[in-house]
Amino acid sequence: MLGELLAAEGITDESDVEYIHLLVGDWQLIADLSFADLVLWVPSTGGTYTVAAHARPTTGASVFNRDLLGARATGLERELLDSAMDADDLVSTVAEARSMGVNAATDDTAVTAEAVPLVRRGQTIAILVRYSEEVRRRGSSRLERHYRQAALTLLGMIAQGAFPDRDAPTGARHGDPRVGDGILILDRDSHVEYASPNAVSLVHRLGHAGEIEGAYLAEVVSSLTDDLRQVDETLPLVLTGRAPWRTELEVGRMSVSLRAIPLTDRGTRTGAIVLARDVSEMRRRKRELQSRDAMIKEMHHRVKNNLQTVSALLRLQTRRIDEPAAKAALSEAMRRVSIIAVVHDVLSQGVESEVDFDEVVDKGLRLTPELTSPLVHITLKRCGSFGTISSADATSLALAITELITNAIEHGFPVSEQERLAPGETLDGHVWVTPERNGDHLHVTIADDGVGLGESQSPGNGLGTQIVRTLVSADLAGSIQWREREGGGTVAVLDVPLRDDTYD
Repeated sequence: MLGELLAAEGITDESDVEYIHLLVGDWQLIADLSFADLVLWVPSTGGTYTVAAHARPTTGASVFNRDLLGARATGLERELLDSAMDADDLVSTVAEARSMGVNAATDDTAVTAEAVPLVRRGQTIAILVRYSEEVRRRGSSRLERHYRQAALTLLGMIAQGAFPDRDAPTGARHGDPRVGDGILILDRDSHVEYASPNAVSLVHRLGHAGEIEGAYLAEVVSSLTDDLRQVDETLPLVLTGRAPWRTELEVGRMSVSLRAIPLTDRGTRTGAIVLARDVSEMRRRKRELQSRDAMIKEMHHRVKNNLQTVSALLRLQTRRIDEPAAKAALSEAMRRVSIIAVVHDVLSQGVESEVDFDEVVDKGLRLTPELTSPLVHITLKRCGSFGTISSADATSLALAITELITNAIEHGFPVSEQERLAPGETLDGHVWVTPERNGDHLHVTIADDGVGLGESQSPGNGLGTQIVRTLVSADLAGSIQWREREGGGTVAVLDVPLRDDTYD
């Protein structure tokens, strides 16, 4: 949405759009430190300005009672933005909400608006405005004073083009620390100038019993060496606030996510912000999920092995039977067990709850020719992609498709046709499997160029047909139809609604 709004206002340069995306992706930090709303205004046609993005603070109440996205600037607000267009630093004004042209909670609220130009290649492409209630800016606590000062420094860095840092790791990550989780403000020598109550509590839970403010943060962490279990090369840079990096450390059973934001003024380092968050429970649950995934993967592997053992036993039994009908029945059972083993084999290779069904079908196609007569040469081909299928549907769908392919071979090229062949001659045939995927709906045709359905125009009521109908109607909640193929042969058509991976 942000990209579309920027394009509508004529901001199409890729580097400018990327910079604005980086800023908006990280400006919640400034909103929370400021206890204020942040609004991104972009110049619009007609000499006015349009809101392209709006962030509300999570540390306090919002100034506005509605979302400003798409709003136009009027009144003193437009005058403020006009003055900011030509400025090279922060511009501010204080006025009642109604005269500012903004829709605040109450129109007589005194609102402070501070505008910061976003300058790219000597041209202002947008203006960031911080809105806060004037009454809440007076009589602030020590925490609020440090928060607001840090936010003011970051706003100055934005005006100078130093924030956000393009070299910093981009993109929000699961477990990233936020202002409310704990913040440590370092001076230029990397000593702790201020630690929020949550940050103090977190460091004490790590095992440090002494004072934090005034201490060298890297020394505080190094004093935990006996219990420190995970350290990477970025940790010293984060603890001293000298690089905009993220890292994670483990002390005993605690896991702490850390993020450093260096503070500068016209290229000179003035200090740093270090955000800290206790992610122990999150990491514990992640390990549990990994353990569960490994267990599921091993379960599928063992089921596959057991099914292969069953298939091997059926093969041994088949060799000891002379009755053709019994031998054929055991061979069909062996094939059905083998295709189920294929599904579990694919599931055992990953932890996802969805299956690359093309791989399943291709392996099934390699199993099917074993049942054909030496006098029949069948070319099997998949035309198109099934995509990923949920494990809830994979087994039933694989069995149904394999049965249809087997029926196409057995009944499309019967013994009566083979008996007409001259010595040394073979019967060549084709079977095509064509999937068509439309979202959560699957349409599959299995076509052959065999003898066709005949006068009955019905596939019959054999065991294979009964299995297919049961699988399609009961397990897959779909439908199946057979018809003559134009040019000779038979076409079976499957229509199946697919379940997603959250289906239970």
